Amino acid sequence: MKFKNPSTQKDLIIILFFTLLCLILTQIKTGFEYNGKTEREIYRHRGVVLATDNADIEVFGVVHTGFQHLEVRLLGGPHNGQIIEVQNQLFGVLERDEVYADGDELLVQYFLNPDQTPGLGTARGHYRIHLEITLISLFALALIAVAGLTGFKAILSFAFATLMIWKIMLPMFLKGFDPIWVALGVVAGLTASISFLVGGLTRKGFVTFAGAFLGLALTAGLAVVFGRLFHIHGAVRPYAENLLHGGFAHLQLTPIFIAGIFLAASGAVMDLAMDIAASMEEVKRKHPEIHVIEHIRSGLRVGRSVIGTMTTTLLLAYSSSYIFMFMLFISQDIPPIQIFNLNYVAAEVLNTMVGSFGLVTVAPFTALIGGLVMRRN
Repeated sequence: MKFKNPSTQKDLIIILFFTLLCLILTQIKTGFEYNGKTEREIYRHRGVVLATDNADIEVFGVVHTGFQHLEVRLLGGPHNGQIIEVQNQLFGVLERDEVYADGDELLVQYFLNPDQTPGLGTARGHYRIHLEITLISLFALALIAVAGLTGFKAILSFAFATLMIWKIMLPMFLKGFDPIWVALGVVAGLTASISFLVGGLTRKGFVTFAGAFLGLALTAGLAVVFGRLFHIHGAVRPYAENLLHGGFAHLQLTPIFIAGIFLAASGAVMDLAMDIAASMEEVKRKHPEIHVIEHIRSGLRVGRSVIGTMTTTLLLAYSSSYIFMFMLFISQDIPPIQIFNLNYVAAEVLNTMVGSFGLVTVAPFTALIGGLVMRRN
């Protein structure tokens, strides 16, 4: 099949390439599929609460401890329609505990009895999977409706990024590979997918990839250097200690924390690189005679305009997760010098500032590469 428009053929090639990569990634085993499991098959399906028994729950203010006993009808799987007993253990931790009422839908985990009937089940949270699928589908439809083929390619790059992190990066971390190099390799793949899917197999796509990756490489270097100077241990992140106590004492927590810094900044860096590359391509199209120096200056001017908002975007994105922590500090009148000297607060300062520094450097990198690559029509 021949295409009249070469760009259409390039789009098809890159879409098919990353679609194939996504299909391959879905078939890759993480190596932890049976970690911590028994030989008995585990069933997890949706159920609806028919009756509740709260006699074994103790209430201390807003905290609940003990066991809630539920009668649940299964709504899916091979035992659809059967009624089983389910236990809901409450630990007295608000961020984890959920108390159910009649009519609530929840995820039920259970094994089979020797006679192949469902045994005592365990509550695994309100059932939200269908809502998550609905929300993702609405987002995908809106993106395609607004951006057309570019929107579809953005969805494909999103799927590729999710699979790369879930199937490649995290399992390699767990297996003890060097987190910095693993994360750099994954970031390179994600940068390539977004740059070439959205920008196409064009000079714009190449400029985006080169500028973004150089900025991220510099960000990684800064994260390594200042991570050591700050004396920040990776255990400042939630669930890090749980992993150590769960049979993964070999994990390199600090390098994993450092890898997370430039991985978190990669999205904003790629966004800025694409903005500059697209603007420079448009300038070159409208003024093909523009001198390379003036072209680079145009890219830098665009970068300056975007950097101001992007750095604030990073700050707001990172700080929003710590609203309650800062409210607690303020309520106890803890002075700023003590707050910002805490290791977990200093970790967020390091995260925000190193990520923002990557944004600052990606602008000149992208503008310089763009001017050199696009100097000829």
